[in-house]
Amino acid sequence: MNLRNRRNRRNRKAINRVLITSLLAAAVGLAHANAQAQDASEHHDATHGESEQPAGDTWITTKVKASLLANQDVSGLDISVETVNGVVTLTGEVDTQAEADRAVAVAGEIEGVTRVDASGITVRGGETARNER
Repeated sequence: MNLRNRRNRRNRKAINRVLITSLLAAAVGLAHANAQAQDASEHHDATHGESEQPAGDTWITTKVKASLLANQDVSGLDISVETVNGVVTLTGEVDTQAEADRAVAVAGEIEGVTRVDASGITVRGGETARNER
């Protein structure tokens, strides 16, 4: 019975991952269309934490999140993503330092990412991940 429960749990996680990845892929398409439609002359005050490229940052955030969810080595559901002016900030809790390292690598591979800050990622057990790219 215990083996059956583990299999069911694993299957539910796989189904959830596929559904979330599909939804995020659709959101990436919408964010990309929004980024193209954004008027280039519209700027925001970057000194107050607002992005100068909000549509581009939305696209980056969505693409990073979708990539984390699609990656088998990263628990994308446990990691939050925020982007301001191309700088991606990852927060959340992961099982291992290797998982944190992989999350940083995945985020850094996305077009438009200028830097990845993973100081908000902790490894279960209380340790803060030691990552920044």
